[in-house]
Amino acid sequence: MIPVARPSIGEEELNEVKRVFNTGWLGMGSWVFEFENALKAFLGAKHAIAVNTGTSALHIALDSLGLKKGSKVIVPSFTFAATIQAIISCGAQPVFCDVDYGTLNMDIKDIKKKISPEVRVIMPVHYGGLPCDMDEILSVSRKNNIIVIEDAAHAFGSNYKNKKIGSFGDITCFSFDPIKNITCGEGGAVVLNDDTLANEIIKKRILGIDKDTWHRYRNERSWFYEVVCPGFRYHMSNINAAIGLVQLKKIGVFLEKRKEICRKYDAGLKGIKEIEISNRDYDTIASFNYVIKIKDNRRDGLMDYLKEKGIDSGIHYIPNHIQPAFKEFHCELAVTEDIFKKILSLPLYPDMEQSDVLRIIDAVKDYFKYD
Repeated sequence: MIPVARPSIGEEELNEVKRVFNTGWLGMGSWVFEFENALKAFLGAKHAIAVNTGTSALHIALDSLGLKKGSKVIVPSFTFAATIQAIISCGAQPVFCDVDYGTLNMDIKDIKKKISPEVRVIMPVHYGGLPCDMDEILSVSRKNNIIVIEDAAHAFGSNYKNKKIGSFGDITCFSFDPIKNITCGEGGAVVLNDDTLANEIIKKRILGIDKDTWHRYRNERSWFYEVVCPGFRYHMSNINAAIGLVQLKKIGVFLEKRKEICRKYDAGLKGIKEIEISNRDYDTIASFNYVIKIKDNRRDGLMDYLKEKGIDSGIHYIPNHIQPAFKEFHCELAVTEDIFKKILSLPLYPDMEQSDVLRIIDAVKDYFKYD
């Protein structure tokens, strides 16, 4: 079976983890500090705070703003449930907005319709690695005194108008789970340029403890600490940071391989009238997934056919406004609901062989009776 996604890891990551094991310091320590510095250098950001998951990154970023109960966050329904769970965990309410049919990113017109005095945050999701229209989103946010927290789980390595996602804006959150553009095994990061908010997040990520963290980063124990605010056990471990450090050195190779696969898909699937292919500039974005839209209610049939041929595929994502847990926030989102019926993710990961890609293209063509 060809999976939809798979981590690209090897001996280098294992050897770096062994180095951590040899120190006996498995928790947050010098590898985390080094990984944070490497992230800052790569992204061109002032602060990069490593945490244990991408969901934790979103949650702690929201929590650092001191949202009151009843505060609202404008967010696309077309995203993974983690985005919404982070909002609700802070006591805030998601305000679902629609997406643009072509980009699958937030519809700016719908954002403007959803603005109200209770809205404290706009949370764009850079779907598939394609950046949202950040100039417009930041313009709307500034006019309405709203903070922007970017869910960039898909977009590590993407560029927006020659600027790295994470190098500008208010707060950007990344995920480094097993199938992201780079992995830490599990992990995430909050990236920002604001000193005050960064200091708040740094304290909150390790149970609100304010202490001489240099001892911790040097893999030393210090018995004295003060708890100065509510917080969480969200810090990254040396084990995860060690994997991330090796992965970060490979990001250029990973992105090139993803780009090559996406272009092969584009060329191979072009001309199949039952399929809509997304137009992407692969030179500027880090493609997280390869999504096609299937017309005439034939998506599920194609999924079943691919599975018979030993090819996995996926639906990313089931819209959150139709999920039972979020039914109180339900609203009508015509484009999102239309897209949900059509989208299909084909396998995409750096270790795919050319023969795998051709096999997938041939299977899709066979299903639609194309030679």
